[in-house]
Formats: sequence, C-alpha cells, structure tokens
Amino acid sequence: MLTDLMKHALSILLVALGCFACAEPESSWQPLFADDLSNADFPEGVWTQQDGILTASQDKNIWTRADYGNFVLDLEFKTGEGSNSGVLILCSDVKRWVLNTIEIQITDDHSPRWANADPATQCGAIFGHKAPTRSMVRKPGEWNRFTITSAGTRLTVVLNGETVLDLDRKDWKEAGQGPNGEVIQKKFDKPLSQFADSGKIGFQGKHGGVPIYFRNIRIRPVTD
Repeated sequence: MLTDLMKHALSILLVALGCFACAEPESSWQPLFADDLSNADFPEGVWTQQDGILTASQDKNIWTRADYGNFVLDLEFKTGEGSNSGVLILCSDVKRWVLNTIEIQITDDHSPRWANADPATQCGAIFGHKAPTRSMVRKPGEWNRFTITSAGTRLTVVLNGETVLDLDRKDWKEAGQGPNGEVIQKKFDKPLSQFADSGKIGFQGKHGGVPIYFRNIRIRPVTD
C-alpha cells in the first residue's frame, strides 16, 4: 500500500514526466545564422560573430537570406549605454525596411534619453506602434532574453520571462492609429494588418554609435 508520502512523490514524478513529454524537443530549434554568417546578407566587414556573440561595427542591418513565417525566435541581447537597436521580423523589402518591417525595439531604458521617451519606442515595443506593458530590460552590460512568436497574425514578445506585448495584427486596420484609437508615428503608411505574414529576419546594427550584442539566436516553426 502506498503511503501518503509515496503518493505525493509519485504525483510529482507524473507531473514532471508529463511536462517532459509536452516540451518542445531541442532538435526542433535551429540556429538562425551559421557560425560564419554564410546564410546572412550584410555589408562586408560590418557584422562579425566570434565566440557565439554577434555584433556590428556600423549602423547597418544584417538579414537572413531565407523568409520566415509562423515561428518562435529566441535570443539574448546586451545593450551598451544608450543603445538603440531592434529585432526586425516579417520584412518584405530590405531596401525600404523601416516601412515594411515589424521592429521589436531594443533600447537602454535606464538611460535618460529612453527612460523619458515615447513608450512605443522603448524596449519591447513594436517600434512606433505599441508600447510594452512594462519595462523589463536590464542595465547595460547584462544579458537579456527575448522570445518572439509570430503565428499567423498573432504576435507576442516575452522579455526576461514576462510577456510585454501580445496583439493580433488583424485588429490594426487603419494607418495612423491602433485598434483602440492609439496614435502611431505618422511615417507608417499602412496598418499592421497589411504587413507581410512572412519575410526576412534581421538585426539593427550600431545605431547612434552605441554597440549592441546578440547571442544564442535560434528559431523553430510554430506548432499547434
């Protein structure tokens, strides 16, 4: 006969086994970029990846050669003092990327410039569109973790373990405003619902002369 203690231990084991069975297998993840960046497009000499850390010497973007739709993108980033960078997804035109890309903003919100900026331009925002629910970015020099999920028109952003953004792009039907009448930056001439459902993934370089660092960049398809 099982004692209460044994029953309790067995229940914990069954829960653990269930979680293990439901967990996404590690093999489903793939590095976004090759170690030698041979599957990326960027200006020669600007981006380097050494000891697993990706960084840029200039304000020039790096892009995947492949297009991605319905994915989970997981990565770590580290800011410098006053950093302003971004994770760029669903890009349909790399030459006119600002107006044809959803940018998940990266900023050093601990600096006066960004602490007092429009919340829709702070870390975790969809740049110029929607602010994060709260600031979760760590101080410069500390590593942060982004998990960005794009599934159909649904987009979520988890920063350092907290969901800071969760929206459905189909609700954004009017250029210049959000679904609840939020005013967005005027330069965006189409609503989020009209952005591509798949496209290049990229990273913004040494914007404003401040370095940015990325590591452990991996991606997997969204599964039901």
